Amino acid sequence: MDDKIQMSIRAPRNWAASKQVVVKASLHRWAAASRSSLPQLKGDHVQVLTRCCAWSFNSESAMSISITSSVPVRGVARWLMPFCIGAIVYVFFLGIGDVMLRDSDTLWQIKIGQWILEHRALPYNDIYSFTRAGEAWISSSWLSQVLFALVYEPSNWSGAVILTSLAIGVTAAIFVYLLEPYLEPARAFLLLTPLLAMSVGHFLARPHMLALPVMLAFVGGLLAAADRRTAPSWLLLLLMALWANLHGGFVMGLVLIGPIGLDAIVAADRNDRFAVAARWALFGLAALAASCCTPYGWDTLLGATKILSLGKLLSLIWEWMPADFSSFSPFEAALLGLIAIGYCSGLTLPWTRILLLLGLTWAALTHVRNIEVFALLTPLVVAKPFAEQLGLTRAVAQEPRFSFTMTAIAALVIVVAGWSITRSYATPHRYAFIANQSPAAAVDLLERRHAQRIFSTAPIGGYLITRNIKSFIDGRAELYGEQFVLDYFDAVEGKNVETLLRLLETYRIDATLLNTSIPAARIMDHLPGWKQLYADDIAVVHVRDDAPVQLPPASR
Repeated sequence: MDDKIQMSIRAPRNWAASKQVVVKASLHRWAAASRSSLPQLKGDHVQVLTRCCAWSFNSESAMSISITSSVPVRGVARWLMPFCIGAIVYVFFLGIGDVMLRDSDTLWQIKIGQWILEHRALPYNDIYSFTRAGEAWISSSWLSQVLFALVYEPSNWSGAVILTSLAIGVTAAIFVYLLEPYLEPARAFLLLTPLLAMSVGHFLARPHMLALPVMLAFVGGLLAAADRRTAPSWLLLLLMALWANLHGGFVMGLVLIGPIGLDAIVAADRNDRFAVAARWALFGLAALAASCCTPYGWDTLLGATKILSLGKLLSLIWEWMPADFSSFSPFEAALLGLIAIGYCSGLTLPWTRILLLLGLTWAALTHVRNIEVFALLTPLVVAKPFAEQLGLTRAVAQEPRFSFTMTAIAALVIVVAGWSITRSYATPHRYAFIANQSPAAAVDLLERRHAQRIFSTAPIGGYLITRNIKSFIDGRAELYGEQFVLDYFDAVEGKNVETLLRLLETYRIDATLLNTSIPAARIMDHLPGWKQLYADDIAVVHVRDDAPVQLPPASR
């Protein structure tokens, strides 16, 4: 028998007791923080959830350990601790749900979902703008839009917040579960906390959040197969099909099959490499076919890649901008930490994993929307090599059958406690959408004037769509095209007054609706033939001055 494998022994009581004290103290601190962030949350609900989570961690007190792991995990309860951590993360984001309601893309995403439910069909042409009316356009996030539409009620954003928080909680649970062979769940939770802080800027009630747990499960499955030096499970194809219907980001999953498969091939035994390569190639083709299992078929893949052809426009859209290091950020800290580990720890990575790590870093540096992908996937890329070098590979012990019953009961109690917290806190009027992108009073005035062709900013365009008013522009940059959106930015930012005048005349604009801080709003005050009709703290309205021009009397 290999000398690295030893017989299981019982964990010392003093070690178990000290671990219980640490875990309980950490959970009680979390409970105190939860009460401060959820002021109307009933204390007994938090206590129930906290005690159940403490039980799941303390269930490790009597377990077997080996020389390769100081804190092994129980086989039966392996999924309970990630589930508990996911519940904690869910409740936390439920408490700060307003941060998810600050992007007007949420508005038109829900509107499209409502249209799909009402017509029982999918859009193939634009029906929401007057500048691109009738042009070909498909909704690659149709399933997410339907889900958001199902939970949305007018003036009640609780459903959207709950759905998004659930997606984040499930993502956290999957993350901890995937790291379990190499890292104790409590430590994985500590690692997860700064990663979520790094990603929170892009945590919005939008389709990409519903696709996030699917992305993590799919790529995590690929990496797990590479760690085993085998081909991925065919069940991952179901995740790819689901991902393709939820969000266009599935293209990244297709791209990652190549480098992760290369890692598996290089790590395999020399005699097995051809067979492993063939299975990975077959899986890649099957995944490509699975990504087309949508109502749009092949057009889903073409539509998802269309936005990447927008050229320099991507550097003007905030979530597609490159990373900004003008001020210190968690992402910058993560990069510096990786560099420090590389220089000081003596840990090494196979060249294939270095290639993966460089690719994820490049993606995050190029577009800030990829920072959460970098945050969640980087630990999975480095976990196995680092764990092997540090001797942290964890062993799984056999447990009695009755522990499954206890685990199921604890999971049920966590679900009930989470549901009670949700019902008591996420009330219909708890959350409010960001005000500066929903100028209700100004739009009410324009409706009374029967304005039809309104020049507005893209964020306000999303709000106009929800009011059944066709927009000049909104968040669908792939529909409007690079040059049109570049002209729009030149106009609203005051870079080119002639461009503003040309757009006003070309599209026969009869009113403008702009945020008060936009340079174009101040320019409109001085344009001949236009007058200010309304202004408040959010928006200013200008309309054409149709009054006859009063000429001075002729001199005698």
